[in-house]
Amino acid sequence: MSEEFEGLGLVELLDLLEPVPEPEPISMLPQTVGWVWLGLLVAALTIWLARLVIYHRRANAYRRAALAALQDAGDDPAKIAVVLRRAAITAYSRDQVASLSGADWLAFLDSSFSGTGFRNGPGTVLASAPYTAAVRPAPGLNALARNWVQKHSVGSGA
Repeated sequence: MSEEFEGLGLVELLDLLEPVPEPEPISMLPQTVGWVWLGLLVAALTIWLARLVIYHRRANAYRRAALAALQDAGDDPAKIAVVLRRAAITAYSRDQVASLSGADWLAFLDSSFSGTGFRNGPGTVLASAPYTAAVRPAPGLNALARNWVQKHSVGSGA
């Protein structure tokens, strides 16, 4: 041991030690350009996906409204006919749907979702329900109408 440190106690020797130097602070910015481009790509994809979801939600708002109206309609064929007509006019062009009635209307409903429940099932009552004063409830019609609202494809039809 050196003579200058003789006679010093342990605490005095510890006080003579120099503190460990602090490291440089680490930057939170990416160090390479690749991470910046990846971040921009992820942000762009997120924005695109959000816009797609919003567009899809707005495009199907009429379906949600029709399903809510069908819940209120119960098994009343006249009310169900009105809900289906409104949904069809919203989904397809007015020129294509508004003039349909009777068997043509039922054929359109069946062809727009690949079924036969309107021409050969509980949906046959829809041909005359809006024009008849007292129509008996049609069991199964509400379920058929719900199925049409949920599954019809807008790109097809009569």
